[in-house]
Amino acid sequence: MGASEHGMDAERLSRITRAIEADVASGRSDGAEVLVARRGEIAFHEAVGFADRDTGRPAQVDDVYHLFSITKTLTAAAVLQAADRGHLQLHQPVREWIPEFGVKGKQRVTLANLLTHQGGMPVDLPPMNPADFGDNTKVALAVADQALVTTPGRIVSYSPIGAFAVLGEVLHRADPKRRPVRTILAEDLFAPLGMKSTSLSLRSDQQARRVPARWRDERPGIIPPAAIESINVMQNDAFEMPGGGALGTAADLFRFGEALRRGGELDGVRILSRPLLELALQNHTGDEVNHIFDGMCEARGWEPFPACLGLGFFLRGARFFPMPFGATASPSSFGGLGAGSTMYFVDPERELVFVCLCAGILEDSNNFERLARLADLALGSVTD
Repeated sequence: MGASEHGMDAERLSRITRAIEADVASGRSDGAEVLVARRGEIAFHEAVGFADRDTGRPAQVDDVYHLFSITKTLTAAAVLQAADRGHLQLHQPVREWIPEFGVKGKQRVTLANLLTHQGGMPVDLPPMNPADFGDNTKVALAVADQALVTTPGRIVSYSPIGAFAVLGEVLHRADPKRRPVRTILAEDLFAPLGMKSTSLSLRSDQQARRVPARWRDERPGIIPPAAIESINVMQNDAFEMPGGGALGTAADLFRFGEALRRGGELDGVRILSRPLLELALQNHTGDEVNHIFDGMCEARGWEPFPACLGLGFFLRGARFFPMPFGATASPSSFGGLGAGSTMYFVDPERELVFVCLCAGILEDSNNFERLARLADLALGSVTD
């Protein structure tokens, strides 16, 4: 089936290819892979430029990317699955699962607070041996000893790694089989959805297709470039970072997004109940801003904009502000973002799933603009 059968204009979709080609030529991207699906059918899927410009390796549509913070939406889905099965409740204080967490003012921080980045957690990880960053239990217990920086439940302060390290440890402790987080995600989420190339650790079968994380911007981002590129040498088959360590393909993210678009079910397999998913996709942060973007907004002269966070998901919302999902995405759109390079979103009103994975990592505001331009080209291709 062609794009027209999906209610999309093929010529307009081709503008995505030309835009990426221009970005590669200018150095704005090393390469990118974009997938656009409508009503469950893929209307556009192309890889353009390089998977690794340094070696001249061309981009392919089955490349495996570091997903960075898109991982949070996968971990959030696993937390919601555990709630669906009665293994935990979202209102529970974290200390009920991790007693070591209930110190230094964190006694009433809940699982929901961590999912919405309202737990008052520090942006930075505590000092610890970098060799332990892939041991999620060690990271979670180190985070458990940190003091709060804001009042829980009131201020949105995005936690790049810490909050979801703690949520990952809760998943492990709440699991009746006490499985590692990477196994929970593999068995309960990836396998049921047929996400065969996605994992929370670097599998041997992924190595040849892995797109290395390369910083390509003159300006530093929210997360230091060296910290982002360190993932290239840190990843192994036992590495667990529930806030940013997953690897996967565009095709797999489409399957995840499509399951969410369909209310938690795909190909007869239900991964989440519809009521719980509907709760997760509500705006739980109101008009509060996401303070991790304060410096970015000041540097660009942008007005602070609302966080629009659900339970682990970014939401488009109704206001006009710099948003990687595009200016024209419907207010109900939702999805995930990964450090300077990756994004997917679901537009329920247009029955559309969009995935964009970029080789070449940019400072956050530059990446927002790069992704939004491609997203709006896709949205502008809808004809009915």
